[in-house]
Amino acid sequence: MANIDRFSIVTLIFFFLSTIFVIQPVKIPIRLPYLGRRHIPINLNTAPILAIAILWASQCLGPKQIRDGIVGTEGIKPYNILILFISLAYMAITLDITGILQAAAFWVSNRGGSNGHKLYLYFYIMLTLISMILGNDPVILSGTVFLVYYTAATHLRPLAWLMSEFAAANTASMVLFVGNPTNVVICEGFSINNAAFTAYTILPFVACNVFCFVALALQFRDAKYVPRKLNITGQLNVRSVLRDPVGAVVGSIVLGSCLIVVLVLSFLHIDVWKIILPFAGFKFCFDMVWDHYRYTTGQLSKADTQEEEDAVKHALQRATTATEFPHVPDRENTLVTDTPISPLSQKISEPPTAQKVPQPPTHSSSSSTLHRELNSDTKSAPSDSTPKLFAKQRAYYAGRYHSLAAHFPTFFTALPRLPFGLIPFAFSQFILIEALTRHGWIEVFGGWLAIASGRHMFPAIWLVGIMGVILCNIAGTNIGATIFLTKIIHQAGFDGPTERAAAISLAVASNIGAVSFTFSASLAGLLWETILKQKGITVKQWEFAKWNSLPLLFMTGVGLAIVCAEMAVLY
Repeated sequence: MANIDRFSIVTLIFFFLSTIFVIQPVKIPIRLPYLGRRHIPINLNTAPILAIAILWASQCLGPKQIRDGIVGTEGIKPYNILILFISLAYMAITLDITGILQAAAFWVSNRGGSNGHKLYLYFYIMLTLISMILGNDPVILSGTVFLVYYTAATHLRPLAWLMSEFAAANTASMVLFVGNPTNVVICEGFSINNAAFTAYTILPFVACNVFCFVALALQFRDAKYVPRKLNITGQLNVRSVLRDPVGAVVGSIVLGSCLIVVLVLSFLHIDVWKIILPFAGFKFCFDMVWDHYRYTTGQLSKADTQEEEDAVKHALQRATTATEFPHVPDRENTLVTDTPISPLSQKISEPPTAQKVPQPPTHSSSSSTLHRELNSDTKSAPSDSTPKLFAKQRAYYAGRYHSLAAHFPTFFTALPRLPFGLIPFAFSQFILIEALTRHGWIEVFGGWLAIASGRHMFPAIWLVGIMGVILCNIAGTNIGATIFLTKIIHQAGFDGPTERAAAISLAVASNIGAVSFTFSASLAGLLWETILKQKGITVKQWEFAKWNSLPLLFMTGVGLAIVCAEMAVLY
């Protein structure tokens, strides 16, 4: 039995304290010489790192736990997971930048016409299919922006459409092992073949996806959410939002080829990052060469470099009866125009229309939303009397940045969207779990799981699945929950089939767990909330939990039941 001492207690306390600040970030105001008033954020980036620093200083963890949290143990290689995810994210985001997602949305809108119920279903299916390939983050980035403008143009309440988008994007990420970092943790932690992972999760996904839509349709059956007749007066021009057809074709071929090669070579037990990184490198080289060619030949026009929501806005305006169109708010603007679009709307302001190049990450454009959420800005607006340090140098480098962004718009638009903030966060979670392992907590929790399940397969499936959904909300997003439960399942001492069943149950739970009670149940949830706030729409925490409860209940029940049925047939 594990020896629980004062160091163990302190370690557990700081682990959960760090997750509290991930769920509810705070900012501590301080005043610095020459820099004025600043805020130090305690959030998903800083809280786990601060907890590690305190635990190290108090000798609750040592260099071995930090090394193991980076290099990995028990077959889990954190660096492999993060290289893989960043590489795949680059390919997906640069494909999204071409406008292919908005073009698909316009095409689906034309198919649905003015029939609200049909269009609600079509959007759900489209977002599901795209999320299966690209993962949830690119779909959340572009899909959320599109739906905000679409619902405004057609005078719809955005809530039902946005909740549907969020559920579809996150549920679909369980199909491919590269769809979510949690899937990669499970594949590596339990030595599950990448192709086999899809074979295990495809049926639970289909069931979860169908029942999720049924739950959404029941909740939003009132015509005030999804009316029978929409305010659509014309066809949307699909080509108007496809900014780079060549890039879209090449990006689709590269990403599709990459996924096929990964599935084929998974039987050879090659580290996945060694396969995906060369594809991402090729895509990067293509983007730089293609943008340079377009720049030197004068093919880069305003339509190619303008903000993606501008293109969506103008195309929607031409096809609907909207006379005034809400715009992306800009925190740096001093003039704000109140334009209510729904009961959830607060304010939306007009951005500069003459912008021709992607803005730097410090601006409030939608392309940098993920950057700001995962790489939180520690700055606050100083007073006018605060001296500006290195003004000339800053002006020079800002000018260089704009020049390069105009020359290579694909890369400089993708760069702030890449989830680099995932790197310190994920490593911190691995290190904190190693600290819990050192002090015996994983052994204790593994023993509890073994006793509660009797080491039988079906109780293990339900216990792991339900605990996985709960821990997504209280254990540092679904990534932290997956790492935590992977270690516990190993410690429980299950036989081979039972451990495999628990792993697949965890795969289902870690993906549907994002459609949960707190925004911080997943990084996608934090991203989604940030984009909506930026667009002037506030979805309160209780509201998010309320509308997710029925879909989550349906998906948990049917998803785990399908896993039980699969395992009964296989074992």
